[in-house]
Amino acid sequence: MYDGIPYAAPPVGALRWKAPQPAAAWHGVRQSEVRDVCPQQANSEAPKGSTAEDCLYLNVTTPAKPSAEPRAVVVWLPGGGFFSGAGSSYEASKFAARGDVVVVTVNYRLGIFGFFGYPGLPGSGTFGLQDQQAALRWVQRNAGAFGGDPRNVTVAGESAGGMSVCAQLTSPASTGLFAKAIMQSGSCAFNWAANSQYPGQAADSPWIPASQVEANGKEWAAGKKLPCTTIDCLRGLKADALVDDTLAFTQIGYGGTAVVPFSPAKALQAGLFHRVPIISGNNHDEANGWLAAFGDIKDYPALVKNMVGESKAAQVLQHYPQSRYGSPAAAWGAVTTDRIWSCTQVATDQQAARKVPVYAYEFADKHSPIATPGLGAAHAMELPYLFRLGGYDFPMSEPQQQLSNQMIDYWTAFARTGDPNGPGRPQWSPTGNSNVSGVSLAPTDQTGIQQVSLSSEHQCRFWAALGA
Repeated sequence: MYDGIPYAAPPVGALRWKAPQPAAAWHGVRQSEVRDVCPQQANSEAPKGSTAEDCLYLNVTTPAKPSAEPRAVVVWLPGGGFFSGAGSSYEASKFAARGDVVVVTVNYRLGIFGFFGYPGLPGSGTFGLQDQQAALRWVQRNAGAFGGDPRNVTVAGESAGGMSVCAQLTSPASTGLFAKAIMQSGSCAFNWAANSQYPGQAADSPWIPASQVEANGKEWAAGKKLPCTTIDCLRGLKADALVDDTLAFTQIGYGGTAVVPFSPAKALQAGLFHRVPIISGNNHDEANGWLAAFGDIKDYPALVKNMVGESKAAQVLQHYPQSRYGSPAAAWGAVTTDRIWSCTQVATDQQAARKVPVYAYEFADKHSPIATPGLGAAHAMELPYLFRLGGYDFPMSEPQQQLSNQMIDYWTAFARTGDPNGPGRPQWSPTGNSNVSGVSLAPTDQTGIQQVSLSSEHQCRFWAALGA
């Protein structure tokens, strides 16, 4: 395990809000140590938060046993809503050893440091994505030194990491940097309806025009009543003066540069993406992780009306009657899971499957060791089946351990060959581009691993017809 390797120069001072620059060379043996996470507010991965802009580091994990042949490389882009997270949170020793692959986990600039924009600022809204591309270029140059094959790189991520993978799939600037892609709970078509994740939230998506990012930056600077408004002056502000506003910049700007020339959703729909095999999927109860934002849910019809409008609410309530679910909260969780997460992922799968093999899945263990009781297979609940989160081994039952092994086997076989199949796990066929089908991943004491129509299970034809 090799931690804290710089893949770009510290983006500080005059390099803040600029494309990543080459890291300085060093002589002799560099000490392996986990470096600071990128600036972010306090959260579970960074309990004290961070203001450390010197954060463009990656971590490499290799199997202990030697190999005569170069190994496949998996580059992991962490999630966290584009405002939190760190590569060092994903300890990958089991994934690397069991799957016989090299794993690289990456820090990239977040929030106001990674996705800020301002009139006349080149790269507005894309600095975090440019960091990811710099890390992928570092892998191309250096994979061989760690026993990896630069011609066999898989870019992978979950949540904002999955959306980042989508952006890289549709970015001309990432041409030749990877040969396969894995999108977990994040897709090119991801978007949300009004009031669907949080009360008062406007309908939107992770992708907005770069011109809008620039306008947002200008408005932010004016509202802060700063002593100056030039970019050079803004680069001189201390990091701790910016972190409090990091949540104001969590969307990727498209149209401003070759990094993201078009909305990834529209680029994929038009077939403008790299022709590589894809694994793509969600968790069965994805949106349940956001139920707490709505407090004690009692008036389910009112929530539906606030989301889709009065004219369409009756159709949703008829299609998702409260009587089918155990509580108003369970009904609302099903509606928002399908509308926000599952069917946007299905739409991406349909579009990509016209050109490349797409292996669709759904994680369905309702008792993940990190799950809040009663929330089922909510957002991010699959992660401990692949990684030791924070270096911690969460206790698992024997069927869960078996599922973890099978998932790692699927993921790493795909990374090696482009096909997830192999001994010890059910067959997983690529989906068609009309009805999206794949595997449901659950332990044997629940449903086990079985085939599932994701389009049907999550009512995606209904949502496509509703247009909400």
